[in-house]
Amino acid sequence: MALENGEKVEVAEAKAKAKKKDWIVLSLRVVAFFATASATLLMALNKQTKTFVVANVGSTPITATLAAKFNQTPAFVFFVVANANASLHNLVMIAMDVLGAQYDYKGLRLVCIAILDMMAMALASAGDGAATFMSELGKNGNSHARWGKICDKFERYCNRSGGALVASFIGFILLLVISLMSIIKLLKPNRINHASP
Repeated sequence: MALENGEKVEVAEAKAKAKKKDWIVLSLRVVAFFATASATLLMALNKQTKTFVVANVGSTPITATLAAKFNQTPAFVFFVVANANASLHNLVMIAMDVLGAQYDYKGLRLVCIAILDMMAMALASAGDGAATFMSELGKNGNSHARWGKICDKFERYCNRSGGALVASFIGFILLLVISLMSIIKLLKPNRINHASP
């Protein structure tokens, strides 16, 4: 009888720990969602228009109006798509976490979540890398290829792009932590199911 009570206490403690870890993962997902969603919106809505004097004819200046937009650079477009995908992934996973494990079939749900987490993390990483490269090029240019920098002319555009990158890297780091937690959960034996009658 005492052994049964000890087993019940152990099962209850294991369930409490599992529930606490689920809340931690859910909280991380919510923060990751907001980080990647804000990175997506910040970059997608990033635009700056400036008018420059390109020549003078006598005393009359000739001006040209130029706009810097995210969709002029394929790397920034990929960044927006990658972060939108990560946001959507986190939103779906939050919904699945809220619905609970009643839709789980022999642990298949956890395996699918771990694989999807890794895929979302990899795509976010690729988008961050591409956008970081283009941001560095826009900030400093490349003297060997004779590409001039643009951040000295479009400061507000570059600052917003930098903010989007910071938010996206925060989302990426959180996705990495979530992926690691999912993999660790897969590797650990499920004591709750083994201990329950």
